[in-house]
Amino acid sequence: MDTSETTDSSSAPRTGGGPDAGEARRGWRRWAMDTRPLRRPAYRRLWSSTIVTAVGSQLTAVAVPKQIYDITGSSAWVGYASLAGLVPMVVFALWGGAVADTVDRRKLLLVTNCGIAVTSLLFWAQALTRLDSVAVLMVLLALQQAFFGLNSPARNASIARLVPEEELPAANALGSTVMQTGLVAGPLLAGALIPVIGLPELYLADAVALCVTVWAVWRLPSLPPLTGTDRRRAGVREIAAGFRYISGHKVLLLSFLADIIAMVFGMPRALFPQLAAETFAPYGEGLALGLLFAAVPIGAVAGGLFSGTFSRARRHGWMVIGAVTAWGATVAGAGLSRNLWIAVAFLAAAGVADMVSMVFRGAILLSAATDEMRGRMQGVFTVVVAGGPRLADVLHGTAGSAFGPRAAVAGGGLLVVVLMLGLAAAVPALRRYRI
Repeated sequence: MDTSETTDSSSAPRTGGGPDAGEARRGWRRWAMDTRPLRRPAYRRLWSSTIVTAVGSQLTAVAVPKQIYDITGSSAWVGYASLAGLVPMVVFALWGGAVADTVDRRKLLLVTNCGIAVTSLLFWAQALTRLDSVAVLMVLLALQQAFFGLNSPARNASIARLVPEEELPAANALGSTVMQTGLVAGPLLAGALIPVIGLPELYLADAVALCVTVWAVWRLPSLPPLTGTDRRRAGVREIAAGFRYISGHKVLLLSFLADIIAMVFGMPRALFPQLAAETFAPYGEGLALGLLFAAVPIGAVAGGLFSGTFSRARRHGWMVIGAVTAWGATVAGAGLSRNLWIAVAFLAAAGVADMVSMVFRGAILLSAATDEMRGRMQGVFTVVVAGGPRLADVLHGTAGSAFGPRAAVAGGGLLVVVLMLGLAAAVPALRRYRI
């Protein structure tokens, strides 16, 4: 391990909020992805590991429901498995955030990434031996998501120690773009590989990819608590202290509320099958379904590739307000569209807005919180990101059955616009936040 590298953004070279000194970005480079954080060796290692695991994790994400459906022939069991993974992820993300604030985050990342890799190997073993046990699969999924819940807060909280504050939006854009690319490429690759190599090898590929992550984390500098290592508790009291910290810092609370508004009321994925079967049936149900699901991630990737257009903005609060409002408006546009290609274009535009929102909400959580609280903030963030779309599935599914899918999608998008603008008008803290 190279301990000479920067471990705290406060000691990293400052480049200012404008163009890099002596290296002004000209022409198309002004619009392309801002890659300044990749000049930091430690961040570059963390980010490069994500390139591999973003795709590898999606192989398992596709393989598990496929195997469960092959065993049971029931989509209901696939849904139950999703719930089996959600509960431990929520519990351990909240606890993992508290742990990340009390220990060396590098060590926590090593332990949890090794745990995820071992779980992938167990997935491979049960598939290879044709155990065909749904109970075993659900237990392994719960174990994997528990490790993920412990890992994610530490990983995200570490970024603020590896890059300076003004590069946080760019760092978030780099990470989010890779993850969104994995959401597109991973399932496509899994679909192509399953008939060729089978499910066991898909699990094994994910385990191998995780070895790359473990190696990259091993080469990170130590990331101990800045306030010392004497406090080792990470219990209910510390988790509660994190929630009190959020309630006492309006900009943090508002960033979470903005995400909840966008995802709970404006994520219409539960209605995509009905839209494909009814509204867009003339285009071909399979084609329509695939395009609807792919549109938002593709838009998010495009937004990340051109993140140079917004990553240097200093008014982070206004960027979140504008992005969430644009998300709601474009989702509403998709709901009002009867033409598949127009609806897909609106959803892709929503993906761009979602990328902007992710970048600046993440930057606010890292810059507005002290280092001793960043782990807990990221734990809550993980729960919100995972739980919001699942609540949206229930809400939109119910609304779609009552009012029809197009009305439910459009109504949800418009509600996002109204709620976000109302929140911004009522509480000025988010509007005023800047770095």
